[in-house]
Amino acid sequence: MYEQLKLDNQLCFRLYTAARLVIQAYYPHLEPLGITYPQYLVLMVLWERDHQPVNDIAKRLFLETNTITPLLQRMERQGLIERHKGDTDSRQRIVSLTPKGKEMEEQAKSIPDCLANDIMCAIPQYADLPQMVMLLDQLIHGLHQHSTTPKKQ
Repeated sequence: MYEQLKLDNQLCFRLYTAARLVIQAYYPHLEPLGITYPQYLVLMVLWERDHQPVNDIAKRLFLETNTITPLLQRMERQGLIERHKGDTDSRQRIVSLTPKGKEMEEQAKSIPDCLANDIMCAIPQYADLPQMVMLLDQLIHGLHQHSTTPKKQ
């Protein structure tokens, strides 16, 4: 057995597991709102700035448009958003919050603090959440840049 192939030696496994468990921790907060974690992410993007093209939302979430489109369709059926053609380009789809989607912001305002508290309780010795966020941002941007750089053949 190669040491580098042991599960206990994998950084990515730890990141995957932590991400999965954090998303699970959101469930009790999102379930009463009737939304999933990916839907919550879309709503947060739209709460920051409403009336955005699908492409902009996808880029903000580091997703492909073909991944986000079914998610937006479900959210539209739930009455959280509406999609319409762009004014300058009819191929472009603009996503806007409905009144229901806007109201949900008030209901969701305490979720980030609840999750931050959960994380701080899980690892109190690392109470510097801004430092953790900065480190994860560096990792995300570094990996994203690496994944979008053309590979040499």
